[in-house]
Amino acid sequence: MSRENGRSEVGVEASGTGEQLALIREAVREKKADRAKPRTWRGAELAAELPVARVLVDKGLVHLDRYFDYAVPAAMDAEAQPGVRVRVRFGAGEKGGRREGGKLVSGFIVERVAESEYRGVLAPLAQVLSPERVLSPELLGLCRAVADRYAGTLADVVQLAVPPRRARAEAKPSPPLLAPNAPPEVGSWARYGAGAGFLSALTRGDAPRAVWTALPGATWPQELARAAAAALAGGRGALVVVPDGRAAARVDEALGELIGEGRHVLLTADAGPEERYRRWLAVSRGSVRAVIGTRAAMFAPVADLGLVALWDDGDSSHSDPHAPQPHAREVLIQRSVNERAGFLLGGLSCTVEAAQLVETGWARPLTAEREQVRAAAPLVRTIGEGDEARDAAARAARLPSMAWQVVRDGLTRGPVLVQVPRRGYAPRLACERCRTPARCRACAGPLEAQEAGALACAWCGRAEADWHCAECGGARLRAQIVGARRTAEELGRAFPAVPVRTSGRDHVLTTVPDAPALVVSTPGAEPVAEGGGYAAALLLDGWALLGRPDLRAGEEALRRWLGAAALVRGQAAGGTVAVIAEPTLRPVQALVRWDPVGHAVRELAERAELGFPPVSRMASVAGRGEDVAELLRTAELPSGAEVLGPVPLPVPDAGRPRRPGDPPPGEEWERALVRVRPGQGAALAAALKAARAARLVKREGEAVRVRIDPPDLG
Repeated sequence: MSRENGRSEVGVEASGTGEQLALIREAVREKKADRAKPRTWRGAELAAELPVARVLVDKGLVHLDRYFDYAVPAAMDAEAQPGVRVRVRFGAGEKGGRREGGKLVSGFIVERVAESEYRGVLAPLAQVLSPERVLSPELLGLCRAVADRYAGTLADVVQLAVPPRRARAEAKPSPPLLAPNAPPEVGSWARYGAGAGFLSALTRGDAPRAVWTALPGATWPQELARAAAAALAGGRGALVVVPDGRAAARVDEALGELIGEGRHVLLTADAGPEERYRRWLAVSRGSVRAVIGTRAAMFAPVADLGLVALWDDGDSSHSDPHAPQPHAREVLIQRSVNERAGFLLGGLSCTVEAAQLVETGWARPLTAEREQVRAAAPLVRTIGEGDEARDAAARAARLPSMAWQVVRDGLTRGPVLVQVPRRGYAPRLACERCRTPARCRACAGPLEAQEAGALACAWCGRAEADWHCAECGGARLRAQIVGARRTAEELGRAFPAVPVRTSGRDHVLTTVPDAPALVVSTPGAEPVAEGGGYAAALLLDGWALLGRPDLRAGEEALRRWLGAAALVRGQAAGGTVAVIAEPTLRPVQALVRWDPVGHAVRELAERAELGFPPVSRMASVAGRGEDVAELLRTAELPSGAEVLGPVPLPVPDAGRPRRPGDPPPGEEWERALVRVRPGQGAALAAALKAARAARLVKREGEAVRVRIDPPDLG
């Protein structure tokens, strides 16, 4: 087209007839399409069909959370398929009509298309690392949903979902898929009213959803295995996620006994990188349809998923410490919805999130009758902190007389478990008279003692000048007690003729013999006693758990107590548990009655009244004070959003290893909480993510950390 008087012929003809206008529009479209087609790259031919690859680049920066287009050379056409790993030049610029520069980075092809919206010259794929399609469309969709929920980037979630490549594992073929196993017997599921019906629904290929409160004892691994076997018998897949490798090994053994070898895999870190990747590939290729694993297995690409099961969702190990820090429970709920799979959330205890699933009708309760509970649970005795040792042996062990008597009687019949809380729980304030935690009248956050004895809220920072207890009217505060550790040496001196074994972070025992012994363990590291369980258990320093600076202190204390007490023989067999804590407190009473569901329901009702999660949704925004304030100012938060704080974050102890979320050394950070109504969680995540991206594009200030649904609320 020629130009005359500064105008093109297209501009002149724009005033012509309708037919002329149509021809002009068609010419413009053809010109744009011609610009969008990738050209040859330094003489190399490009793929004849679908020559553009959309690539997810492995850059977890929030402002780069999108796909980038690359040209597909003809030599890579066959291997460059959606889902494969590639290497590309990222950050390249145009020079002399060519794309040059940039660093080689990894990525995944997510799609092949005919045209690109990019108007420049497309850089080609640098290398196809492997023809293995590891990022399926289903897995990509799940990762996108998780990234959106947690205000994270797709690249970060994919990094959690797809394990690193091991070439030797990819070179080996996976075994063929075996025929479905026979439906399992009901077994111990018969103890639960709807247990048999739940297994039958899984075998039929239905998608039942249940919150399961397991009976005390060591049968829960077999029950999880039967649920997985029922889904496999129906021709569908099963995924079981547990907190740690010990629990995974128990479920793995139980499932192997039910369905035989070759029908399931165990995905844990203990297998090593190459072996774990080999097993993951067997799942991705459809050779195996059942997976048992720890947290990372929540993304396992099980084909035709029929059941997702999670054990003990209150365990902190289910929350991933890496960005965007998703929780296995929420990921598996998303998978259940996306893939129309059955859902089973089980545990000896019950979290408020589990209670909410039942209250909203999303899931049904799966519990046993009270007669069954009383028959399986041990006798629980409470010992207040005011009880004193009345004899020399009890004083030597620093135990109340009743606790010492429980241990002595238990040792005549078998091993005795002694649970000792971990160190490091910071005290918070409570009413001196009734021990009710001291909370802010404005936002219900926890109160902390400041300099000169002043009180202030840890959430919103508001000063509290005239505090009175809402329960009893008391005006005096005390630090919630952090109990002293009862060491194995002290117990050994009190019971010199009995062997003492320890189980903790440095050395965790799996089992102990059915013989008199003292087993001192930290929460979560309790070994299983052979021969039917422990004769007795002693739960020390209850205030060390109840005094944790956490909204979940009571729920977590009950969860850990139930985990230990469930290893004790039933009341009919003489099993006894003694807990040293204030007998009138709600978690202690729930333990005595063995009623975790009732405790969770009451906790949920209180949180609804106070506007606490999970009834509301919250986000934590942490960083330098000016950066936090600027991000909250520019973020388009949902209507009605409530900003609490910011308040200073405590500086980590110099000798303690850094944890995710800790400020960099030498920096003073602040944290603000943003609370929104139910149903606004997605809008909150999107607003905070957009605000972070805008700051990065403009290069304003320092980075700000955002976490959706933070678990460490005070």
